[in-house]
Amino acid sequence: MKKYASLFFLALSSGAITLGAYKLLFEDNRTASLVTSAPANYLRNASLGAENIDFTTAADQAVHCVVHVKNVSYRTISNPIMEFFYGYRGGQQQEQIGTGSGVIISEDGYIVTNNHVIKDASELEITLNNNETYKAKVIGTDSKMDIALLKIDAKEKLPYATFADSDAVKVGEWVLAVGNPYNLNSTVTAGIVSAKARNLGNNGIQSFIQTDAAVNPGNSGGALVNTRGELIGINTMISSQTGAYVGYSFAVPSNITRKIIEDIMEYGNVQRGILGIECGELNATVSKELGISQTSGVYISSVNKNTGAEKAGLKKGDIIVKLDDRKIQTYADLAGFINAKRPNDEVKVTFLRDEKTYTANVKLTKYDMIVADFKGLELENLSAAERKKLKVNYGVRVKSVENSKLAEFANDLEGGVILKIGNVPAENIETVSQLVSKIDENQAVQVEMITKNGELIRFIL
Repeated sequence: MKKYASLFFLALSSGAITLGAYKLLFEDNRTASLVTSAPANYLRNASLGAENIDFTTAADQAVHCVVHVKNVSYRTISNPIMEFFYGYRGGQQQEQIGTGSGVIISEDGYIVTNNHVIKDASELEITLNNNETYKAKVIGTDSKMDIALLKIDAKEKLPYATFADSDAVKVGEWVLAVGNPYNLNSTVTAGIVSAKARNLGNNGIQSFIQTDAAVNPGNSGGALVNTRGELIGINTMISSQTGAYVGYSFAVPSNITRKIIEDIMEYGNVQRGILGIECGELNATVSKELGISQTSGVYISSVNKNTGAEKAGLKKGDIIVKLDDRKIQTYADLAGFINAKRPNDEVKVTFLRDEKTYTANVKLTKYDMIVADFKGLELENLSAAERKKLKVNYGVRVKSVENSKLAEFANDLEGGVILKIGNVPAENIETVSQLVSKIDENQAVQVEMITKNGELIRFIL
């Protein structure tokens, strides 16, 4: 009897083991195979809806890093009647208040915001998410890229934002905009990245991140973060005819923002590198006019002398299609890549010439050595031959007029040679750059120049 019981138990055990092995080897493997063989974005696509994504962690992390920025400035209100009858030259000081947002980027109180948020400020007040307030000082600004760096002396270590790689951001990715629209502190809105490297035709940055997260006045300088709460951009502007949000907003990419901040902290100003080319982007119409088959990329119309591009052998007619490993389809792609670089950085340029592909290593030239901006005038150096022809020992030429207020004088100014700014000789672009950095944007200054017709003139700019 015991023998039969043992046999029965053995048979029962064997069946259980066989059934378990079948489950383990076949059914479990079949399930595992379905998961691992799915496309890499399979699970992500299954939860693209906002209702399936948890924004709470990212929002909680971001709101503590975003601050309210209060800009207090003063202007004098004159009384023309009192001035006319009594010679009264005084005026009433009127306080003006502007508000915006900022992002804490270090535990010791460095804050990044937009330059237009703090422009012309007499006082800057920062309010943290816990309602503590501090006076802030300006460490440095970059008006061209609309970025400013501030500093507060806080009582304790502050929560701060972590920079993400904005180049890795993908169109369609969920993002959060965090700021203080209409003085509504710690406001969080969600959207997706609508486009990258967006060119809005402004004089400054040409490589915005576009998003449909709701952004309104007061959001400027605030954070654009990914779903992990990492900083991918600084909200800068909206596209609107009314001044309020109508569907799209734009942010300065975090990679460019970080580079500007590091430059300000290390050098005191922004170090810009350029390839040394004049160029335009291709499309079907332009390509047809040029008689070429390539319809995307950046077409070189000229190469600046004594630049990295010239030394590397780039020529007029070359079409840039790649910088390092990044594909270049538009000018905004090129500008966004170069704006995150510094002078003397080396870039591998892939270009087409006579429909053949070539590569060249180009060392970026310092921007200030080629072109300088002075109150909306783009200036460039004179060659030795040009100085000899004009019978001058120094001067910089007005390459173009970008200031809309000076548009009606563009024909008179363009091609002219500035000899002095104030009473300081404009020896070259480097001298002018150093001089301009010491002149307030709103400060009137006398300019002495020779027009392209050879007439010596002086005017207040």
